[in-house]
Amino acid sequence: MKGLLGMLGRVTGALLVTAVLAGLCGQAGAASQPAEQPEAQRLVGRWVRPDGGYILDLQEAMKGGRLKAAYFNPRPINVAKSEWREKDGALTVFVELRDVNYPGSTYTLQYDRESDRLKGTYYQAVEKQTFRIEFARDR
Repeated sequence: MKGLLGMLGRVTGALLVTAVLAGLCGQAGAASQPAEQPEAQRLVGRWVRPDGGYILDLQEAMKGGRLKAAYFNPRPINVAKSEWREKDGALTVFVELRDVNYPGSTYTLQYDRESDRLKGTYYQAVEKQTFRIEFARDR
């Protein structure tokens, strides 16, 4: 009986140490998550252009201005570059598209907190024209 209690104590202790270490690792991992940029997290979501149904899917805003993005019209279009910046209290997004019929077309957008929209310009590289556009959050 004494041997069984000793073994049970060692197992319980090992489980406790494992749980504490797992908790510490989880906290360390959380520090590197995108939550370090709470303002930039407002950009994350699926955005739709009301004038054509184009979709800009901003999946992750990361430290240093990196932005994981996808674009659809309605099929996926290659996103060559995407980034976010915060300057003078304004959140901005830049997305460059490089694909068939998208040879460097770009979106330069600013987040409007009041309307929860992305507003700005779209440069259509094929036609060399710039259009004022906006995206609404897809709810």
